[in-house]
Amino acid sequence: MLLKFNRKLIYTSTVVVLLMVTAFIWNVVYELQDNIYLKVAFLDIGQGDAIFIESPIGVQVLIDGGRGDEILRELARVMPFYDRSINLVIATHPDSDHIGGLPTVLKRFRVDKIIRPGVAHSTPATESLLLSISKENNSGTKEILARRGQVYDLGGGEAGRVELHILFPDRDVSDFETNTASVVARLTYGDTSVILTGDSPIAIEEYLVSLDGADLQSDILKLGHHGSKTSSSDAFLGFVNPQWAIISAGKDNKYGHPHKSVMDKVARFGITPLSTIDKGTIKFRSDGKQWQLVK
Repeated sequence: MLLKFNRKLIYTSTVVVLLMVTAFIWNVVYELQDNIYLKVAFLDIGQGDAIFIESPIGVQVLIDGGRGDEILRELARVMPFYDRSINLVIATHPDSDHIGGLPTVLKRFRVDKIIRPGVAHSTPATESLLLSISKENNSGTKEILARRGQVYDLGGGEAGRVELHILFPDRDVSDFETNTASVVARLTYGDTSVILTGDSPIAIEEYLVSLDGADLQSDILKLGHHGSKTSSSDAFLGFVNPQWAIISAGKDNKYGHPHKSVMDKVARFGITPLSTIDKGTIKFRSDGKQWQLVK
């Protein structure tokens, strides 16, 4: 009887191992077939922001991390189960709905670089983030202050280089209000592009219009401040002129995001709105020529 039990155990264990190896091999094959694309996912983490980017050669960027542990659940859906590193993390500004989940990320993943605007404003979320960076797991993480003109090369694809351009801040923002200090970045690959705005208010949007004008044009715009009426000016929407506007917000949130006036503007400009409230995580991929929505 014992011998029969041992044989059954060995057989079951062998089958399980073979299934795991097969799953791993197919995952690698799928990734090799998928490596012509730049992938951008606006993660469904409730009321907050979290954006995951992966270049065709596998360089990974996480912009913000939502409020709590939800970020780990969503990262598990867009990253291989065995992956425990992220090349670059951008904390756009020190509000809890943007950086509250980043300490959890730093505990789970090795992070090479973390970019912050340099706001002096201290919050529990900020203190937790700084403490997590200093821990042994990420003691080698390089901290960088975001400044206009920085360009991060995320590697090449068939359509050229994938680059992340920092548009703002362009100065010391240590004494700025947190939203006003938000890191604004533009992601480019071939003929395709995305603008990511954190919680930047209208004043900063219009300042960027004065600096960049038509160079702001991008296919996808992550609406500032979750679709709040404090962002998304007519001038900014007009110069960015996106095909899609992304709203990252939680269902029935107490702030009323996205605001009706912003949605009316989006409609007036002929922009297609996509919200994590309705769609969950929103995934795009680009071959450098055009974007595809991915289910």
